[in-house]
Amino acid sequence: MDDIKTMLSLKNWAVVGATQNKSKFGYKVMKRLMDHGYTVYPVNPSYDEIEGLKCYESLEEINDTIDVVNMIVNPQLGLQSIEMAAQKGIKYIWCQPGADSIELIEKAKEKNLIIAPNSCVLVELD
Repeated sequence: MDDIKTMLSLKNWAVVGATQNKSKFGYKVMKRLMDHGYTVYPVNPSYDEIEGLKCYESLEEINDTIDVVNMIVNPQLGLQSIEMAAQKGIKYIWCQPGADSIELIEKAKEKNLIIAPNSCVLVELD
C-alpha cells in the first residue's frame, strides 16, 4: 500500500482513457482527481477537450512532467502507454480495475516502473 500512498502524494496525473461521458469511470476518475487538487492531463484520441482541459492523443504529446499515469483502458491498449511512460521517464502506473493484465504488469516491471494494479482512485480519494 505504500506505493499507493506515494502515488497519491504526487500531483501531476495523466488519465489514459479519460472521457466526456459523465457516466463512465474515465470521466469520474479524472473529475475526482481534479476535485482533489491534482493537475490532470486527459489522454484520449477521440476528444480535443474534456472539462476545459486539452485532451492529448497519447502520453507522447504531453510536454509537462507527469508523475503518475492512471489507466482506464483495455490492457492491450495500456501496453502502449507502458512503453511511452518508460520512454518519458514516468515512474508510476496506476491501473483501475479491469485495466491491468499479467502481461501489462510484467511489462511495467520489466521497464522498472512501479505499478498499482487493480486499484481504484474513486475508493482511495473518497
